[in-house]
Amino acid sequence: MFNPVQTSRLEQQLEFLRQIDRLKTVVRQSPLLDKSRKENSAEHSWHLAMYALVLSEYASGAVDTTRVMQMLLLHDIVEIDVGDIPIHGTTGHDFQAAKESEAAARLFGLLPAQQGEAFLALWHEFERAETDDARFAKALDRFQPLLINVFTEGGTWTESGVSLEQVFTRYGPAIRRGAPQLWAVCEEWVTRHFAADGSGGGQVPAARS
Repeated sequence: MFNPVQTSRLEQQLEFLRQIDRLKTVVRQSPLLDKSRKENSAEHSWHLAMYALVLSEYASGAVDTTRVMQMLLLHDIVEIDVGDIPIHGTTGHDFQAAKESEAAARLFGLLPAQQGEAFLALWHEFERAETDDARFAKALDRFQPLLINVFTEGGTWTESGVSLEQVFTRYGPAIRRGAPQLWAVCEEWVTRHFAADGSGGGQVPAARS
């Protein structure tokens, strides 16, 4: 039988879990591979956690796969409050970052203090992308939607009129930094896609550190 303190803790945790169910309603721009509908943010987060579990050997540094998976499961929870901001959108970065930080404080604040603070710290670590774990997590967060577009004959690139150069600029730095071997594969696939598409899209930009 729970004592009052334990009951209060459980109530906080269950309220957090109740709230994050709403992540299933946040529709992203990326389609499912069968093109039947758009994926939602909960599906995206689960898929990224699986990417980390399967692909951790390709991280640029020594990573703790469990921590990477935790970051990826937590990183988009803020979209419950702010919605999904597409990579090809026009919303200002500073405005977006401020709104997401507010959402993170509110949502992780629903949890018992120590647990909420730990989750919030992981969220900020992901956003800063200064550790090996966070850099790899960021790389996967770019790698997964890139693959979706390759496997769906252009996906959101076609819908948004995205060029080859824009793909390299928007996806390349994060993937190259956190998982350079994965980026080498991406370069080949993306270049082949735009060549087959016939849209050209400019020259492949020089590699950046």
